[in-house]
Amino acid sequence: MSEQVVPALSAEQLAELLSLIRGADSVELKLSVADADRWSAVTALEMDPLDAEIRQVAFFDTPDLQLNRGGVVVRTRRVQNSPGDTVVKLRPVVPDDLPAELRASPSFSVEVDAMPGGFVCSASMKAERPSDDVTEVMRGRAALKSVLTKEQRAFYKGHAPEGVNLDDLALLGPITLLKLKFRPEGLGRRIVAELWAYPDGSRILELSTKCAPADAFLAAAETKAFLGGRGIDLTAHQQTKTRTALEYFAQQLS
Repeated sequence: MSEQVVPALSAEQLAELLSLIRGADSVELKLSVADADRWSAVTALEMDPLDAEIRQVAFFDTPDLQLNRGGVVVRTRRVQNSPGDTVVKLRPVVPDDLPAELRASPSFSVEVDAMPGGFVCSASMKAERPSDDVTEVMRGRAALKSVLTKEQRAFYKGHAPEGVNLDDLALLGPITLLKLKFRPEGLGRRIVAELWAYPDGSRILELSTKCAPADAFLAAAETKAFLGGRGIDLTAHQQTKTRTALEYFAQQLS
């Protein structure tokens, strides 16, 4: 089997990335691990599954994924022994183009997600919500808008495709995942591992680390060197958790 090569960023892409990072609140470096290499990665990084936290996530979109095509993501989440939360996300965005009043909101954040061969800048309006309220929505016994804040509803209305109201959205999920936060020996930063288990038996293991914008390139170099030194394949095909979930559940609806 020939080795897959992750394309390097062009000069134009690198300039764009630098501009986005300067205007972001945080940077998250991500790497999805091929399922065939999942166990070797867990072993190499000495991850303890008993330390993982159980979470449940559901997305909301039209059956033909109009929100996804328009760059909007609506998600609810339950967290083991903790409050739930909701988020309305827009991507891609240019930080300098966002209104000052949005950037001033404590519920609003701008983040650059970078992975081998690509990156995207997103803006999120997030809110903590009672776990029981989120559960009722995920089970179809309460309306989505009942757990969204006034700010989130306004953010959705301002960016959703024309004619797609909150009441038009279908429940996509939920999906159960394990989230593990740990500091591997030899790396001076925290890594987060998320294992998403899809109903068809497929899985995505994603490794990530978050840093301040000013530390992004140093963090990327350190993390790349550490993971490569532990035998983690940095050239594996990259899968996104959200897109995979949306496409899977939309197919079930159809």
